[in-house]
Amino acid sequence: MKDIRIVVVGLGYVGLPLAVALARKFSVVGLDVNKSRIAELREGHDRTGEVETEILSQSPLDLTADADTCRGADLYIVTVPTPVQSDNRPDLDAITSASRTVGTLLDKPGAIVVYESTVYPGVTEEICGPLLEQASGKVCGRDFFLGYSPERINPGDREHTVDRIVKVVAGQNADVTETLARIYGAVTSAGVFRAASIRAAEAAKVIENAQRDINIAFMNEIAQIFAKLDISVWDVLDAAGTKWNFLNFQPGLVGGHCIGIDPYYLSYRAQQLGHDPQVILAGRSINDGMGRWIADSLHRETGERAGSVLVMGLTFKEDVPDLRNSRVIDVIRRLEELGHRITVHDPRADVEEARHEYGIDLAGDALDRSYDLVVAAVPHAEYRQMPAEAIARLALDGGCIADLKGMWRSLDFGGRIGRWTL
Repeated sequence: MKDIRIVVVGLGYVGLPLAVALARKFSVVGLDVNKSRIAELREGHDRTGEVETEILSQSPLDLTADADTCRGADLYIVTVPTPVQSDNRPDLDAITSASRTVGTLLDKPGAIVVYESTVYPGVTEEICGPLLEQASGKVCGRDFFLGYSPERINPGDREHTVDRIVKVVAGQNADVTETLARIYGAVTSAGVFRAASIRAAEAAKVIENAQRDINIAFMNEIAQIFAKLDISVWDVLDAAGTKWNFLNFQPGLVGGHCIGIDPYYLSYRAQQLGHDPQVILAGRSINDGMGRWIADSLHRETGERAGSVLVMGLTFKEDVPDLRNSRVIDVIRRLEELGHRITVHDPRADVEEARHEYGIDLAGDALDRSYDLVVAAVPHAEYRQMPAEAIARLALDGGCIADLKGMWRSLDFGGRIGRWTL
């Protein structure tokens, strides 16, 4: 087992922690086409914050942007992004490109190519396999083999890390499955689960996040209903949560690269098969529309008068720098449409990335001024730990503080400003 050579293709939120974990047991090369990413990782810096500098610096992981140096490995693990296009159709460009690249590297007989990227059932065998064959000139199932092991990385989560979670594995045949079980089993303390097939493993991945999406959509819908009754959904959830089997889902903006994306992969495949995925798409519609609903609600709260607005937080969730598919932008764009002047602050987000992704200039001094409306969109620790006096100073007299996730519910801001929450 120690002689197994592994190449991890794609060193983002998924690939880097996996590569570092595998490098403790095996000879591992991390391959990423982004040369600047490789350069910063060699310096011990992970911009995603998923791997600490000390751990990264001490890791025996080899890093490269040169695919040609990755020939002849025993195992290739593809962990590239699989987003959606502007029309919410699956965007498989990265995974197909990675497949073509890996195909040119398959020099060792019996090599295994494993995909961790989120896909709909059938992509690994029906799309990636043929691409590997074309690029390699070899026969899938004879000269090389396929596998799938869905990623379960939760950005910012220090409890459910790749070395502590159950790893689902599936191979093209029983021998491949067992090989994958031994390799992944060597780096996770939680063990492995052998899925019945590659397609079953692919399907498991998309329903894990589709299930969360649908449950959050229900919470968002009841938040909208209760708003019409002047009831805070947080007060309702406090009471309902005392029941032993009540599920602890919360309303809010649903973004990121998993929950806000994966259901579209499943619905796309369902529609290909002639099935109308009503529940999945209904959930997506509710969650995708939540930002606009919040903005419209806040506009009414201000008496429909456009003014100065501070938006606190731009990343897709708390305590991470990840800006991918952040739905905070929906709130911002709608408030801009309604004439409000927006200032955005985020202590975790990269300034250049925010400008590149959304055309937004983050204001480092934004907390030194006061506004007509303060929107606490992302409950970063830096915001959660602010004293009530500092928060209250952000709002002008007669202004409003909107706390989307209810992180300041217990604080008293005095009577000079209004408050709003879901």
